[in-house]
Amino acid sequence: MGVISSNKFVDANNINCSGELKVTIALTAAPDIASNPTDIALVLDRSGSMSGDPIDQLKLGAKTFIDIIEEATDGTKDGVIGSGSRMGIVSFATTAVQNTQLITSVDDLKNAVDSLMANGQTNHADAFTKAIELFDPMSQNAKVIVMFTDGKTTVGADPTPVAELAKSMGITIYCIGLVGADGINVNELNEWASDPDSTHVAVTPTADDLEELFANLAANISKPGATEIKINEVVNPDFIITNILTPNFGTTDKINDTTIEWKIDKLGVTNTESAILEFYIQNNTQTGGTKKVNESITYEDAENNVVTFPDPTVTVECCQTEYKEDCPTAIDFSMNACDSYLEYDLGDTTLEGLGRILSLSTTIKNVCPNKRVALGVLLYELNDEKEEFSRGMKTFTIPAHSCSSCRDITFKNIKFVVPEDISLNNCTRMCCARNFRVKVLANYIDNNFDCTDNN
Repeated sequence: MGVISSNKFVDANNINCSGELKVTIALTAAPDIASNPTDIALVLDRSGSMSGDPIDQLKLGAKTFIDIIEEATDGTKDGVIGSGSRMGIVSFATTAVQNTQLITSVDDLKNAVDSLMANGQTNHADAFTKAIELFDPMSQNAKVIVMFTDGKTTVGADPTPVAELAKSMGITIYCIGLVGADGINVNELNEWASDPDSTHVAVTPTADDLEELFANLAANISKPGATEIKINEVVNPDFIITNILTPNFGTTDKINDTTIEWKIDKLGVTNTESAILEFYIQNNTQTGGTKKVNESITYEDAENNVVTFPDPTVTVECCQTEYKEDCPTAIDFSMNACDSYLEYDLGDTTLEGLGRILSLSTTIKNVCPNKRVALGVLLYELNDEKEEFSRGMKTFTIPAHSCSSCRDITFKNIKFVVPEDISLNNCTRMCCARNFRVKVLANYIDNNFDCTDNN
């Protein structure tokens, strides 16, 4: 059966600007039908829109499907499906019927197909229900539903929950669609079928192609597991790979910060097996928004299985959470080549102070969205007896942020100029050690209180 499912998903929908994300790649393969007995429910649309050439082409395609499966089970065309596999026919229009049970006789299966008559509406939910009822829950055989239809649901319940129930029971679903008189909803086929859609859904605009579609599907179902697997995973350049966990099958090689190569010698050759690779990525930019996790992912194996993976996304929140006090205005000027003296007027300078310069920073924790913050920073110098002497105060209004949740806000470069104007200890030299104390006050400016008198 080759690769029967593939998946890729992440463990979170949102991360912060420097956040990490766990990515999981999963792959399931199963052996060929000769060594992996399989029960197949062939579910065929016989609604009124199939009248004429479509029903005739459907019968040819279904019988070709039966022949290919029969030969794949034991290598001979002896009229019997071998190696423990079985097949049953379900047909549907306004209601569904089980035309056969799960049997091995090729003639009985073909006779059931030839007996189909086109009339009535289209009830996909009942078709899935009757197909599920064919299977023995106690059987260890793999279970497959092949659904053929040429139109949309026109009667009966929503078929999607029934298809989901089948998949939850371990049943693999393939869908073949013919763009018939009633039209067809390919998105619905994708929902009903097992993943990936590329290997479990096939649609044709003309009935003439039905025999080929059924033949290709039978070949895919009878295909062996996968060998010499190589998966190249390249993440979005906005991310870097920070950690790769050891997979349960195969080996990995980190090519660079954004690329992993995963190799598996064989998977699903003797029994159904699932391989899982987990790794962590971290946002490596200061840009936010909804980002695709992948730049690309490619798959290849010796059996030429066609495998595709989902393309997950994550929302990265890179709200502004850091503020700085403005630096003094810089004044640029030039000196001509070979000049040894220059006199230049720097203009007016606002008195800041003389002495040492302190540059402080603080982080205000858990600031909620859409609320401004008033920040006060008080600086004191201490003498040898730990008495406080004021050295100044600065106040700031920190703008409200618009992130979706409360965040820490860092305010940097809070500058104080501390002059050498008093001696607070016994040191009389210029470069004496000095001791300072800072007190920080932070309060919300905005609240939801409204003093309007409505009486």
